[in-house]
Amino acid sequence: MKRFTSLLAVISLFLVFLLSACGKIAEDAATKKNDNKAKDASYTVEHAMGTTKIEKTPERVVVLTNEGTESLLALGVKPVGAVQSWLGDPWYDHIKNKMDGVEVVGVEHEVNLEKIAALKPDLIIGNKLRQEAVYDKLNAIAPTVFSETLRGDWKENFKLYAKALNLEEKGNKVLSEFDAHVADVKQKLGDKVNQEVSVVRFMAGTARIYYTDSFSGVIFDQLGFKRAKQQEELFTEDNKLGKLAIEVGKEVIPKMDGDILFYFTYAPEGDQKALNTAKEWTSDPLWKNLNAVKNGNAHEVSDAIWNTAGGVIAANKMLDELENIMLNN
Repeated sequence: MKRFTSLLAVISLFLVFLLSACGKIAEDAATKKNDNKAKDASYTVEHAMGTTKIEKTPERVVVLTNEGTESLLALGVKPVGAVQSWLGDPWYDHIKNKMDGVEVVGVEHEVNLEKIAALKPDLIIGNKLRQEAVYDKLNAIAPTVFSETLRGDWKENFKLYAKALNLEEKGNKVLSEFDAHVADVKQKLGDKVNQEVSVVRFMAGTARIYYTDSFSGVIFDQLGFKRAKQQEELFTEDNKLGKLAIEVGKEVIPKMDGDILFYFTYAPEGDQKALNTAKEWTSDPLWKNLNAVKNGNAHEVSDAIWNTAGGVIAANKMLDELENIMLNN
């Protein structure tokens, strides 16, 4: 009798597990079915050029901006085609391991329509500032969604791209994780964020001071850093780049000072003229007389990470590099 009772108990337990497993399988099947329905359903996206209807979740995407490429990768989407990185051959070092097999379709300001068409995309993501002149031709190839501009606040473009890819929920998660990263770095830096920061970029034959509407500027603002007070007067209404940046001559070097100064050089393909410009300016007596330089608070950083790439992957890397510099200086 005891054996019979034990056998019944084992059988009952087995049936409980079996029913539970069947329920889980049914639940997973229902979830998959709903996901497939969502993928197959059409949706519309409002963007810089109007409203675009997308028949189903895209699987072959061509992206025409550097920050857009980073957005796709952060969302787990490898594009079939992308514009070449401003620095790198053909991709930035920090993304090249994720871009194997991706076709180059020109550069941001000159895209190759024939190559794009040959890839048979079901979505093209671009930017009005860069490609407005060829929007109609792109839209004739595949549904095309454009962001408005390319300034410091990459988050707005990221939200648009996530919507175009039918990945809004995942996009919100990526942004939440970035904001948490900012909060973590801010907490670790403590009072250090109360310093005045200055950002300088060297290019072939010229230099710029970057300000609040730049990629790094938006991140510094979110962290709570102040900007060098003496630079405010430079960014008047008639400055052609607004509060993104201003080109300056050597006589303005004293205004590059700050409690802490970061500088980088845009030298595609090892542009010697740009490298010489950086060397010339940083060897100038006015540069050497900056308090940030004399106090060991002038730091050379990556142009790709701190400025040119302009996307969420670079933003996270900039935070890591900034934390390392500030806590080990």
